[in-house]
Amino acid sequence: MYGTSLQTNGAHVTQDTDGDKFRWIIKTGWKGLCPRCGKGHMFKSWLKVADRCEACGLDYRFAAPDDGPAFFSLCIVAFPLAFFVVWIQVKFDPVWWVHLFTSLPVMLLGCLLPLHPIKGWLVASQYVNRAQEAGTGKIWDQLHGRENTKDSSNFDD
Repeated sequence: MYGTSLQTNGAHVTQDTDGDKFRWIIKTGWKGLCPRCGKGHMFKSWLKVADRCEACGLDYRFAAPDDGPAFFSLCIVAFPLAFFVVWIQVKFDPVWWVHLFTSLPVMLLGCLLPLHPIKGWLVASQYVNRAQEAGTGKIWDQLHGRENTKDSSNFDD
């Protein structure tokens, strides 16, 4: 176990365990709150990440969840729901329009509704775990008030 420190609106929150880190990610990510302060909003619309946190000013340029939310939604939700739809067809052999009014809405809602919390979870995970893509080391250094040096552990070399 190791301790990390997250700055939250001027105060430092010390996380002593991976469990605390995980709970913070879930709390902020799934609710769409800023992963730094836990107060501002992460999204400016349903799936559009805000430019900055209105509470602490965190710049969300680091956030790159890309296709992750869609992937997790399809794997976690759509795959099991597809088995449910096939089960309905095999068990009851309904007419086609039954699937139109039952299976289609269940699949659409089941895949679309989790996108927002999953995207928030991925953005919060990127911030808390300091995940970065190649070429984003300078942005991370600016976010954390560090001077970008060749010895820093980023991918901008």
